Amino acid sequence: MTTPPAKPVLLTGASGNLGRALARELGAAGWTLRLTDITPFPDALPPGASFVKADLNEGLALVRQAEGCGAILHFGGVSVERPFEEVLGPNLRGLYHVYEAARREGARVIFASSNHSIGFHERPRGNEAKIDVDCAFRPDGYYGLSKVYGELMGRMYWDKHGVENVNLRIGSCFPKPIDARMLATWLSYADLVRLCAAAVTAPRSGHAVIWAASANPRTFWGKDHRERIGWKPLDSSETFAGEVGGILSGDPVVERYQGGSYPAIEYSRTAPSPRDAFSLE
Repeated sequence: MTTPPAKPVLLTGASGNLGRALARELGAAGWTLRLTDITPFPDALPPGASFVKADLNEGLALVRQAEGCGAILHFGGVSVERPFEEVLGPNLRGLYHVYEAARREGARVIFASSNHSIGFHERPRGNEAKIDVDCAFRPDGYYGLSKVYGELMGRMYWDKHGVENVNLRIGSCFPKPIDARMLATWLSYADLVRLCAAAVTAPRSGHAVIWAASANPRTFWGKDHRERIGWKPLDSSETFAGEVGGILSGDPVVERYQGGSYPAIEYSRTAPSPRDAFSLE
């Protein structure tokens, strides 16, 4: 773990599974954390951490929490596919409040983006090339669409205001993979913590996008900006291949696309969409 940053770090979504893991490990490493979530923090506060209950829709509350912070780990908001109206407030308006707070403080934003921003890309077949982070966005639902919005807001705030941001396209962050797809997309909790630590403490990031997955030989994903922050994953899903490698969904839509079960939610096409996002065939 790197030396704790000199300034406090704001962590939104602190009461969620990933937020709790980050709070626990970064707090144990001596980081000064300001935790916030719409629901109470369920664990004992780590040393040097404080918690304030806040709604991402309330911009003033977020600005106050961000005062004096050097970085914002933004893991708050709706974290699964939900109807548009449920995603709209926390994931779109809330993200605007995060970036306005970062602009005021000169803070770096580490944004928990998602593979669902590109979930309608098909899985690579055989020796086909893996997609790089400059691929076309192909969100697989309203949740994924909100992550596209988040990455593009980061791009705009960097271009217009010089707000540095690191966008983590998180694959599947769980204690261990649970099916064959996750052998490609899995991110261990330990690799997540190391990734966030590197993203906060790197001397410079600019606008960066990183495939947030462990060192999985079966990955769907290629080049990104990880060298810019000095992150290298240490864990691998291959440890679990014998356990989960044969677990498939049985749904052709789920198995065709990188987003897994999300593209299949309310899917109404009679034939698959084209592999090229702008093609008719």
